[in-house]
Amino acid sequence: MPEPSTAPPAAEAASAQTSARPTAHAADLVVFGGTGDLSMRKLLPALYHSDRDGRLAPETRIIAMSRGGLDDADFRGKVEADVRPGLHADDAEGWDRFLGRLHHVTADVAGDARTHPGWGRLARMLAGREDVDRIFYLASPPMTFGPFCRAAHAAGLVTPRSRVVLEKPLGRDLEGARGINDEVGAIFEERQIFRIDHYLGKETVQNLLVLRFANAFLEPIWNSLWIDHVQITAAESVGTPGRRGYYDHAGALRDMVQNHLLQLLCLVAMEPPARNDRESIRDEKVKVLQALRPISGTEADRFTVRGQYAAGEVDGRAVPGYLDEPDKTPPTDASRHVETFTAIRAEVKNWRWAGVPFYLRTGKRMPYRRSEIVVQFKDVPHSIFPGGSPNRLVLRLQPSEGIHLHIMAKEPGAGDVVPRPVPLSLSFADTFRARVPEAYERLLTDVLAGNPTLFMRRDEVEAAWTWIDPIIATWESRDALPEPYAAGTSGPAAARELLGRSGRAWHEEDLP
Repeated sequence: MPEPSTAPPAAEAASAQTSARPTAHAADLVVFGGTGDLSMRKLLPALYHSDRDGRLAPETRIIAMSRGGLDDADFRGKVEADVRPGLHADDAEGWDRFLGRLHHVTADVAGDARTHPGWGRLARMLAGREDVDRIFYLASPPMTFGPFCRAAHAAGLVTPRSRVVLEKPLGRDLEGARGINDEVGAIFEERQIFRIDHYLGKETVQNLLVLRFANAFLEPIWNSLWIDHVQITAAESVGTPGRRGYYDHAGALRDMVQNHLLQLLCLVAMEPPARNDRESIRDEKVKVLQALRPISGTEADRFTVRGQYAAGEVDGRAVPGYLDEPDKTPPTDASRHVETFTAIRAEVKNWRWAGVPFYLRTGKRMPYRRSEIVVQFKDVPHSIFPGGSPNRLVLRLQPSEGIHLHIMAKEPGAGDVVPRPVPLSLSFADTFRARVPEAYERLLTDVLAGNPTLFMRRDEVEAAWTWIDPIIATWESRDALPEPYAAGTSGPAAARELLGRSGRAWHEEDLP
């Protein structure tokens, strides 16, 4: 047997900190769309925090590509003005180090990359660094994914150590997704393609796997014998000002359900993987998508709801309806038909989940900003206490990430036993007393490390579209308008009826 450690606690803590120190991965990270909204709001802040926490090697460079006509100094000035104020970056030395990593190349995917001066400059910047990982992050519309990959290949920039990151949405339907996958797949091997869904980088999502598969008490009751139903909600209080042009052609189903909510459903419903490796988890997720009961025709009428927000009040202020939101794009017939809210009753047709409904809900201009998974357990078979309620597990993804298990406990006091539901709560920020990293930090770290576990495989994306497409087809064939709901409310009445028909209700409880 090994001898027990004689090191003092301080030494053990120091050793643990050393072993937990993050690995710094060297790379050239080329961000196409590097001056856009996603880059400025999410990617660059995440990369700054990664740099500050020691996850970027000294030789790592961040090269933004855009049509902006900026040089390196211009781009760094833009980042200083637009990004730094939101970071509270008071470490001058660290900030200067981060700025030193930044470069800018003016280029486009139009024209011949072999003669375009911007692509030529990028090729010269990357020359001689073929032994360094080369990552192309496409923070741009999906229509540019194929042309970018072809241009990068024509410019001689794609190496065996290259990876490409694709932002959602990946197409508008199964046919479009297959087309994009074919275009990108003609240049990059599947192992080099990272299809990102930032919900999978959230701490609570990571903890869902640990909660299920690292605790003996939970997995035996994670099935239809003990669980009544599951709710997955992604609610936003914001609307779509300035985004009508995009949202008219996306809608809540394509924008949120096809990727974010279905990914969460997969993690809740998947079978235990054989190993915690890059393919085993993704294999199990695909099986869930393939087991989803198809919804089309009259079943789409019964099991799906779509709504569009009208004028109302959010956080004490009046807000316009979707059709009246300020936008350079005037409302069209597509605007009248697009859904800003959708709710779906889904079923996973396998032995574990037979008869357990999964309710998916997402919407804009709702009373709160909240993303959560609620696992509602069945009531006890025979209760000896009046007034009890079933147990419930709530996994809060935002705004305050944490896990809350609601159990029945006796209310203190003499006399009759009065049971009352109380939460056993785990707040990540309070418990671990550390800043909870943003989702993009985790995912970018995985991209740099070449770990695709939290990214979607081609067959996974296409399986999700295979389930979504019949719903879209039914909605379009009906040519009916979405049900209006007042901004600041929790969606149309039909969404409440979706659960109410079986005596259930949406979880609306506010948690700490």
